[in-house]
Amino acid sequence: MKNLLVTGGCGFIGANFIHFLFEEIGFDGRVINVDSLTYAGNPENLADLPESARQQYHFIQADICDENIMARVFDDFDIDTVCHFAAESHVDRSIVTPDAFVRTNVNGTFVLLELARRRLDKLNLFHHISTDEVFGELGDEGAFTEMTPYNPSSPYSASKAASDHLVRAYSRTYGMPVTISNCSNNYGPCQFPEKLIPLISLNALEGRPLPVYGDGKNVRDWLYVRDHCRAIWTIMQRGERGETYNVGGRCEKTNIDVVQTICRLLDDIAPPLAQGARESLITFVKDRPGHDFRYAIDCSKLERELGWVPAESFESGMRQTIDWYLTHQGWVDRVISGEYQKWVDQHYQS
Repeated sequence: MKNLLVTGGCGFIGANFIHFLFEEIGFDGRVINVDSLTYAGNPENLADLPESARQQYHFIQADICDENIMARVFDDFDIDTVCHFAAESHVDRSIVTPDAFVRTNVNGTFVLLELARRRLDKLNLFHHISTDEVFGELGDEGAFTEMTPYNPSSPYSASKAASDHLVRAYSRTYGMPVTISNCSNNYGPCQFPEKLIPLISLNALEGRPLPVYGDGKNVRDWLYVRDHCRAIWTIMQRGERGETYNVGGRCEKTNIDVVQTICRLLDDIAPPLAQGARESLITFVKDRPGHDFRYAIDCSKLERELGWVPAESFESGMRQTIDWYLTHQGWVDRVISGEYQKWVDQHYQS
């Protein structure tokens, strides 16, 4: 893995993965980050990379659906490995604008696979990051395994399911070396504030209402983003080509439990609010369409075969996450106000 293409590397998980490569792994190859810098892609997430990585890291603002540009990237950088994060990823947005999700998540993945297929003689691996949402919802018992049938509920999860199937098809039809990981809900530094944990954290910090869908009893399996990054790297290094691995935090929480945990942590480490405990800010709102009741990941295959286990508990991961937001108020202000886009425009041509 000398020339690693990371798509969507300015997004939440992609940026954390690039930091992980240089700060924890000591990756000695080149990392070529391609990101179109849509609303959730923020190159400021990578502004503090170690100085030692500056010669190895290359950023290109481009749309993965643009075959001509992406072909030049593959050729100019002699790409031998792909780690594919780039995706539209917010369920609520997919309900309003499903076409954008089909374009990026399905067509964009197809473009990358076709370009990788032209370099099969040089390709080491195409790793595709997916989600547990492709499996649909669970009842009160059980967990998703790698053999669970796909049953997506939203345009977002349907588009990710389609991209998963394309990656598997290229493995079976063309012999492409691929791996796929389906992860549970991530949280951690640099997450765009529309997602549950940063939204609730920032609202609670400022004393604003804390919106919770329905009765708050929907269940998710939470995974600290750096644990996810370690899992991805483990799969890329030692995973069997053609295989899929589920990545979960073994940390099921109802949404209301998550919100109450954030409130308690902020009451403990942040200045108090005039109105008292932050739990008083919880506001139940109308549930969204097609809201899956429960997700849970069985990650025993990854643990058993590759030796990965999550290092962070929900409490320790949440405390690190909240500490990050508290100490990066400038980043928060720029993202919430939209000023980050001016930062992007000053540094990159759109």
